[in-house]
Amino acid sequence: MREIRPAKLCRSWLFLEGANETVLQRAASSGADVLIHELEDFTPPSLRPKARVLAPDLYASWREAGRVVAVRVNPLDQDGMEDLAAVMRGRPDIVALPKVAEPRHVAELDAAVTRFERDYGIAEGSTALLPNIEFARGLVQTSAIATVSQRVTACLLASEDLAADLGAERDTDGIELAYCRQRFIVECRAANVVAVDCPYTWSDAPGVERDTRWARRLGYTAKSLVDPSHAAIVNGVLTPDDNEMRRARDIVTAFEAARAQGGARAEHEGSLIEVPTYSNAKRLIARGEALREFG
Repeated sequence: MREIRPAKLCRSWLFLEGANETVLQRAASSGADVLIHELEDFTPPSLRPKARVLAPDLYASWREAGRVVAVRVNPLDQDGMEDLAAVMRGRPDIVALPKVAEPRHVAELDAAVTRFERDYGIAEGSTALLPNIEFARGLVQTSAIATVSQRVTACLLASEDLAADLGAERDTDGIELAYCRQRFIVECRAANVVAVDCPYTWSDAPGVERDTRWARRLGYTAKSLVDPSHAAIVNGVLTPDDNEMRRARDIVTAFEAARAQGGARAEHEGSLIEVPTYSNAKRLIARGEALREFG
């Protein structure tokens, strides 16, 4: 059995139209780490039965291609239970739930997924959950939402629904969501789950690169996307390159040499290297090496 890429090493989380067979079959070639079969906003109600039927074979093909298999079902008080009854037969790695505003929404999903795991002979507890934070009410409760179930390994921040809930005006610079994105990663980090940044919902490549670099500066290591062509850009920005790895190793070497001589810190390229910088450099090296192992 193949090793599933852990959430902390998943950089690009791609939403895909749930009933568009052409798009779904091509999805693995995008290079996105996580492929999300989207049954909510991207799938009109009339097409959801078709999308559900596609799930088992589709997930098997994605898994064979080495991708993490995810599905976003509808809210459970709408079509979500029908979605789960069908898609759980495909044994998704992750089930995402939209419009999570209260911890109980995740608790209810956990209970439903547990029931389907038992019914379908899936190892209990093996399916991870991905709450989608799309409202102000959910944002201010992110920590509680993230910790209500041990299945939650990551949380995802929406963009369009959140902006609409705030009454904010959307533009390519993303200023209107800056505070939300900053608060969200703090909440997720405190809860020890991966923070998946909101998608860049315009088509230009320079824009998604700029937006991803800003997210990385805040501390994000993962980003959602709605355009398959953006996956390579997101992966590139969120993967330490050779120069970054080399600089991190130089920092570690300089600091450890200074410590060996009894010093408290080291100087490297005009900067004073103290414990936090040293620790960050080691973390970057470990992440870069782990990403290279998965390819």
